[in-house]
Amino acid sequence: MRRILIIDDEEKLRNLLTRIISLEGFEVLQAGDCKTALRKLEQHDIDVVLCDVKLPDGNGVELTKKIKDRFQLPEIILLTAYGNIPDGVQAIKNGAFDYITKGDDNNKIIPLLYRAIEKVDLTKRVHQLEKQLGDKHSFDKIIGKSKSIQKAIDLAQKVAVTDTTVLLTGETGTGKEVFAQAIHQASPRSKQNFVAINCSAFSKELLESEMFGHKAGAFTGATKDQKGLFEEANHGTIFLDEIGEMSLELQAKLLRVLETGEFIRVGETKPTKINVRIIAATHRNLQSEIEQGHFREDLFYRISTFQIHLPPLRERVVDIEDLANHFINISSLKIKKKINAVSPDFYEALKQHQWKGNIRELKNVIERSVILCDNELTVEHLPIELQKADNASKKGKTLSAFELASAEKLHIQKVLNYTNGNKTKTAELLGIALTTLYRKLSEYGLE
Repeated sequence: MRRILIIDDEEKLRNLLTRIISLEGFEVLQAGDCKTALRKLEQHDIDVVLCDVKLPDGNGVELTKKIKDRFQLPEIILLTAYGNIPDGVQAIKNGAFDYITKGDDNNKIIPLLYRAIEKVDLTKRVHQLEKQLGDKHSFDKIIGKSKSIQKAIDLAQKVAVTDTTVLLTGETGTGKEVFAQAIHQASPRSKQNFVAINCSAFSKELLESEMFGHKAGAFTGATKDQKGLFEEANHGTIFLDEIGEMSLELQAKLLRVLETGEFIRVGETKPTKINVRIIAATHRNLQSEIEQGHFREDLFYRISTFQIHLPPLRERVVDIEDLANHFINISSLKIKKKINAVSPDFYEALKQHQWKGNIRELKNVIERSVILCDNELTVEHLPIELQKADNASKKGKTLSAFELASAEKLHIQKVLNYTNGNKTKTAELLGIALTTLYRKLSEYGLE
């Protein structure tokens, strides 16, 4: 039920308004002064406040600002016996929904209440959507219990609350944008814009225009002034994906933004001031790019203040089943198809694959499999290359439990599980060469 609060020192008027408003099906609370009103607002969820301007312990116009600062959601309609323009203007500035005169405007109160409630409903809906968006991009939504991904999450959570520039590294498809969004969502800038741009998707000239905007006539086709993505992200976060693809000339201009907080639109001479947090990402080894003269060393040191490496999926074998289930649920909803079961061999085949496209590849494979499946997901629904890998693993040498090789195979499997599939680390812990490990993996059908 909608709840209305009437604030007025005249008890007879409060009771009259209460009867009128109650007939509309609203629950009505009363307060005779500012102090009582604030206490009622703390104790109850109020949708709309009807408030007299002159109160025994204060002024309704000033009380409006206090209510808006502390509670935000209730809409406030001010009532006055002697309306005047300055009070009305100040009331609206302080956040009042409307300002009406007692007696003359009594017939307006009920329609005004309904309009105010419509605005309250809209505000509630916006808050709900913001919460859903925040939940969607929170760290809790990042799937994985492997040590490597948990370490990345821990680092990201620690840096999120700061304004530090972050560099995310890792192969294509490892979830760098997901991490960037989670960092933004957990930061003090979460209420502001998160803007993403893929630096590899534009030519040098177009990328500069996209990032910094341009003035009308700056180049052919520039018919009007255009804001860039840095301006769109002002006070928020900009995510520069594949920053390693950016030209040296544009790198110099980005460096200026990092050093001065200013940039110049294409075709302009006057700088524009901004306050933006930068999160960059790359699949390239920027140190190697510096040595080859493809990336500025001074820019690297500015963007790599805090680096987070995202591991490839082949080093997160323990996470594959959880990720697969997540994508099965998403694909089922998208395609409107119910999956009743998943065979163990299906998961095993996924774990045998090398996933050069990482999580992005896994998502696509799962969606394809769900499309082909009628009831239970099996190996037959996977692409042919995954089926072959599964068959090859099954053809591995069958060993007696009494053979020494059986113990060796079991030990290698345990170490692989411990390192979450990281073969380099596994070889180090076993004290053998990486080539030897690969040979044994092939021999025992553990690849």
